[in-house]
Amino acid sequence: MTAQAEEIVCDCNRLTRADIARAIAAGARRPTEVYEGCGRAAQCGRCLDVIRAMLAAARR
Repeated sequence: MTAQAEEIVCDCNRLTRADIARAIAAGARRPTEVYEGCGRAAQCGRCLDVIRAMLAAARR
């Protein structure tokens, strides 16, 4: 796994880029679905910009 994939995106839930990518690959299409797919719930919201960008990139 690359250093970027291991980067913690969500400090509250300790979610990495790889965790988020797996949730998106499994069908998540909204941030709430990403959290659910990771077995977590949204906390402070600081990671939403990154999650939204990853979701948009996956749609391309």
